[in-house]
Amino acid sequence: MTESLETRVVAALARLRNPRLENDLLSAGMIRDLAVGPDGSVNFTFLLSPEDPATLVRQARAAVQEVEGVRRDAVKIAVTNPSGPPKVTHGPPAAAEAPPPQAPAAPEMPDLGRIIAVSSGKGGVGKSTVSANLAVALARSGRRVGLMDADVYGPNIPRMFGVSERPPVTGGKIQPLEAFGVRLMSLGFLVERDAPAIWRGPIIMKIVQQFLRDVEWGPLDYFLVDLPPGTGDAQLSLVQATHVSGALIVTTPQEMAVGDALRGARMFERVGVPVLGIVENMSGFVDPESGRRLEIFSSGGGRRLADELGVDLLGSIPLQPGLAELADAGRPILVAEPESAAAAELQNVADQLQRRTAGRSAGLPILRG
Repeated sequence: MTESLETRVVAALARLRNPRLENDLLSAGMIRDLAVGPDGSVNFTFLLSPEDPATLVRQARAAVQEVEGVRRDAVKIAVTNPSGPPKVTHGPPAAAEAPPPQAPAAPEMPDLGRIIAVSSGKGGVGKSTVSANLAVALARSGRRVGLMDADVYGPNIPRMFGVSERPPVTGGKIQPLEAFGVRLMSLGFLVERDAPAIWRGPIIMKIVQQFLRDVEWGPLDYFLVDLPPGTGDAQLSLVQATHVSGALIVTTPQEMAVGDALRGARMFERVGVPVLGIVENMSGFVDPESGRRLEIFSSGGGRRLADELGVDLLGSIPLQPGLAELADAGRPILVAEPESAAAAELQNVADQLQRRTAGRSAGLPILRG
């Protein structure tokens, strides 16, 4: 089957790498608003920070112009950063493609309050369970809380909150659903449950941007973002789309999970987002009959990761019988069994999160304490 012109253009841009970010231009979120016309015209916005070489723009233009079917004289690139107006370039003059003088800055979204990214290096560590229960804990303490499910590959937040209806649209804005005092938005509300998630980088970027800008979140105190595992398009899109106050890194005790979580934490550090702390999930199981503690998934990984990053271990959440079943039934442990050991530790993490973010703006260093 013959590839479309747009597919060939996307592939050409995906072959170019940003040496600073060690990623291709698309995965790094540097290409926005790509439009390929039937007449062979190509238009897109190129997000270029002062730290990036201006030659990247020329390389992108040259790569696109070499694509069969593209009109060389109809390639238009708007070079910009989120804080400055775009500069449209039609030709090769280097001066027109110099990086803008302003420092890059993501747009402010003050109504969202403190934006907290909940991330993990690998799947299966309970990141969504932690996100859901932290959101509930914050809401139960009187905070206005929104939870955005950005895990486009495995959107589990709808099931964990027991909601599945399609969100209404009012005045051109998507209205978030609500459960247990938390405002919710997820791709799981918008697609069929068995629909395969086959998303290219630009589509993921658009989903993240739409959930941020086209949802009527209302004024919030905390905006939690449940990210997919890894260090890909969703993470970079979130950081580029708005100011993120900090990241929580979820891991399990075993070294394989810790190593992946370390890479995720380093990604946030590289893009200027402070790591607020580590949450170790599945840290151990206490036999209710004998009182003996069993380290089913090894031990100490969360502490070692926190020490290596120079941040605090905010909590170690024990394995608890029935927790998975409650999540499947749409009943977070903080709602169903608030006196349990797991619920108490999750509440402790939420309390620490509030103390660490009180009066804190995005980008300030995190002090241990």
